[in-house]
Amino acid sequence: MTELLLKRFVPGYPAGLDTPAGRTRAGNLAGAVGILCNALLCAFKFFAGMVTGSVAISADAVNNLSDASSSVITLLGFRIAARPADDEHPYGHGRTEYLSGLAVSVLILLIGAELVRSSIGKILHPAPIEAGWLPVAILAVSIGVKLWMAAFNRTVGRLIASSALEATAADSRNDVISTGAVLLATLLQMAFGWQLDGFIGLGVAAFILWSGWGLVQDSIAPLLGQAPDPALVHHIADVTLSYPGVLGIHDMIVHDYGPGRQFASLHVEMAASADVLESHDTIDQIERRFLEEDGLHVVIHYDPVVTGDAETAEARETLSAAAKALDPRLTIHDLRIVPGTTHTNVVFDLVVPRELDPKVKELKTALAQAAAEHDPKWLCVITAEHGYTGAADVDCEAKG
Repeated sequence: MTELLLKRFVPGYPAGLDTPAGRTRAGNLAGAVGILCNALLCAFKFFAGMVTGSVAISADAVNNLSDASSSVITLLGFRIAARPADDEHPYGHGRTEYLSGLAVSVLILLIGAELVRSSIGKILHPAPIEAGWLPVAILAVSIGVKLWMAAFNRTVGRLIASSALEATAADSRNDVISTGAVLLATLLQMAFGWQLDGFIGLGVAAFILWSGWGLVQDSIAPLLGQAPDPALVHHIADVTLSYPGVLGIHDMIVHDYGPGRQFASLHVEMAASADVLESHDTIDQIERRFLEEDGLHVVIHYDPVVTGDAETAEARETLSAAAKALDPRLTIHDLRIVPGTTHTNVVFDLVVPRELDPKVKELKTALAQAAAEHDPKWLCVITAEHGYTGAADVDCEAKG
């Protein structure tokens, strides 16, 4: 069914999903399906809740109403996110999709809080419910529909890398659990006369609140500037280092302005003795390759590295090994030698994981000691800095 819908509404599927227009159409499709299915489930459950007098079934109907509202928000989010860049938003409107995911998450929390209130009232003032096979059938069908919706949204969300649809899929999965609990309470009422309606409603509310809070955290993370996907970081590093003349990379930064709207910058080390125009041409090729094949805007800073000086090479090798011995995550770059009459300055940057911040002074002292032990004339001038990718194990030097 999912495949059929995507083929029907996304031109050129599956290749069409890689285009901005195809991605938007897939998101619009998911939003429309969510609105239709949840509106129908809400109507049927409200009817069942009124017939039986069950607060749990009525609460489940309200939950479906919130899901329909969430789908409206998701649909609007995709439409706004698809707007092209303008003077006021030069990086596009892609982050609107993250905002729509946040709005859905907050709505889930509000519904959960209201369900807590109504369930506590039912526990304090219990009343029998009029259970029957009609509400049982409605709940059973609802579980089947929600299972399909969870699979549908998860599939589409992964195909177009949409956090909003991934959140919607998780919400549909949660609905399967909550509706299953309501169905269980209804069956127990029919079989044994147990009045668990309020308690089941409270359990469902707790689950909704827990799930909603997790979705809030997932939605806020990209807005706050979370670390990029390690797979993307390694991909950028591997592709860049594969080009001839590239000796190493460092200071990589990835900015996320919404799905499909990512920008990256990094420093590329190349031999200072190489022809400057050739090095510049290589950098242009790398930037063009990322834009054409990955849709990724990459800006590269050229760092010339002295390769023909034996003392510079010796210092780089010695201090790199010393840094790794202190902590395997430590790396150095931009090393240069400044000779003097009484001493030689060895100037370089040290990339330090944030959790080692309290030990920066100690690390600098240890590296200076290692340098002095190797050559008493070496005097280290170290600048400590952080990486911005969160991928400490990324290869920074070309192989061979």
